[in-house]
Amino acid sequence: MLEVFRALAEPSRLQIVDLLCGEPLPVGSVAERLGIRQPQASKHLRALTDAGLLEVRHDAQRRIYALRGQPFRDLDMWLSRYRTLFEEQFEKLDSLLEELKLEERKKSQSPKKRLPAKPRLRS
Repeated sequence: MLEVFRALAEPSRLQIVDLLCGEPLPVGSVAERLGIRQPQASKHLRALTDAGLLEVRHDAQRRIYALRGQPFRDLDMWLSRYRTLFEEQFEKLDSLLEELKLEERKKSQSPKKRLPAKPRLRS
């Protein structure tokens, strides 16, 4: 799991994952779409492949890169523990906000006490 996080920590690699989410691509297309040189794209694709996030298919002289689903399912499962924790906290926050809104409505609906008018001084 740590290798996955290390690989995804680099912004260009996250962009590559986003690109490959749509369709498998050769290294040249990845480089072109990201506006980087092919050696840079190859380096990033290699890091993602080494982390187990990508699979490579050979098509004549080209290498076609595609996402592997399992590492992302593993990542989702790991995150689900924390997602539950945050959802519980958000539910508590929602309840608190609703209580505060209710108190504000009650305050705004209660009749306001009028202060006696100040006498005017004549000059």
